[in-house]
Amino acid sequence: ATMKTIKEARHEAGLSQQKMSDLLKIPKSTIEKWEMGIRKPPEWAVMLIVEKLESMGGRKTAEKEN
Repeated sequence: ATMKTIKEARHEAGLSQQKMSDLLKIPKSTIEKWEMGIRKPPEWAVMLIVEKLESMGGRKTAEKEN
C-alpha cells in the first residue's frame, strides 16, 4: 500500500491548512511547501503526522463503518 500523503490525511480529517497548523503547531507555510512538493518532510515525520491526522478525523470514518 502506498503511504497516504499529509494532504490526503488532512482532507480526510476535514482540516484546512490553517487548522492543521494550529492543532499540530506546524507553520502553515511548511504545510504549504510540503503539499506543493517544494519541501519534503522525512518519512518518519509523514508517518507520525498522518497517524495523528487519522486519529483526529477517525471519528467520522468510524461512524460510517458502524
